[in-house]
Amino acid sequence: MEVYLVGGAVRDELLGLPVRERDWCVVGATPDDMLALDYRPVGKDFPVFLHPETGEEYALARTERKTAAGYHGFEFHTDTSVTIEQDLGRRDLTVNAMARTIEGTLVDPFGGVADLESRQLRHVSGAFVEDPVRILRVARFAARFADRGFGVAEETLRLMRSMVDSGEADALVAERVWKETETALGEDSPQVFFEVLRDCGALRIVFPEIDALFGVPQPEKWHPEIDCGVHTMMVLEQAAKLTRDVDVRFAALVHDLGKAVTPKNILPRHTGHEKKSVRLVKEMADRLPVPNALRDLGRLAAEFHTHCHRAFELRASTILGVFEKTDAFRRPERFERFLLACEADSRGRTGFEDRDYPQVDYLRGALAAATAIETVDLTTGNLDGAGIGRAISERRLAALRNYKRDYEPPK
Repeated sequence: MEVYLVGGAVRDELLGLPVRERDWCVVGATPDDMLALDYRPVGKDFPVFLHPETGEEYALARTERKTAAGYHGFEFHTDTSVTIEQDLGRRDLTVNAMARTIEGTLVDPFGGVADLESRQLRHVSGAFVEDPVRILRVARFAARFADRGFGVAEETLRLMRSMVDSGEADALVAERVWKETETALGEDSPQVFFEVLRDCGALRIVFPEIDALFGVPQPEKWHPEIDCGVHTMMVLEQAAKLTRDVDVRFAALVHDLGKAVTPKNILPRHTGHEKKSVRLVKEMADRLPVPNALRDLGRLAAEFHTHCHRAFELRASTILGVFEKTDAFRRPERFERFLLACEADSRGRTGFEDRDYPQVDYLRGALAAATAIETVDLTTGNLDGAGIGRAISERRLAALRNYKRDYEPPK
């Protein structure tokens, strides 16, 4: 019985990165051997056990054989004769196909160290094409390591394209698509995830709403980058610089979906794209298991981001309407995330990346002024609930008018 540290933990140690979690591979053992050592079984498709003290995962060395299309179409084989090299050979990328013995000896049968040094994400073998989820995983790792200079090896990108062309990517299930996407949104360069998917042709399959944005023009006066898809990637990149909040990053990704369905005869203008974007965000969230919090913030950003951009031009009554429709008084923390998505939208344009965006501070101040009104006396009079609500709105509106009148823009 031999135990090896495998996968991401080995890779990250070699890169000098903090190890997020440790996975182990056990060679030469049977399930009964593991149970006798008090390991707890958790695997459904193949034997995986939890260490009785650390809770870390220990999987028996295994090989796999493709039996049907899609992610679940595999038959796994485990017995005491399977070697560590055979187990590593079924993995996706060479940088993930390394192991280390308990004594510290590195096992690297597929050139993972060389690919770490050359900053290449390269497939282990031709078996890569058997699992469509690997398309998403490669894109996710590209998003994680882009800032360190990593890119997808050209031969791996060709394999990914062949998987798309053969229809293998059509077998991707919604739950797995979203799981990989949500993780990718939390990486250092989330826009790279979608760029890699587009490079291999998979974006039109898993995110047709985003893919459709590429090639759609918008006014150069406001968008020097012109292309709506390019703009969306720039906005997501800026959102990642502003916050690690996945809600904000998702909102940045979907805020302009409606521009893809603008009638061609009015391009490059996009009149009414906000409402169209709201509908498309809902359709995406209906198709994928997008959490409600992300869906709701995405819809708010889609509908009201242009209000934020025009904040200084808005009447006090319009600002109050935005606060009420976004539930800003009861959910100020979500409104703050909405503001961050709007700031990312403003910065996600060629030449605007480092420009100030004073609208967010203006609206923060406006919300503070409208929230600070006195309301105690309203509950001691003869007003009913509806009357109290109207009175509060009137006081908020007065506070916003005073705020707007007295506001001095930053110099």
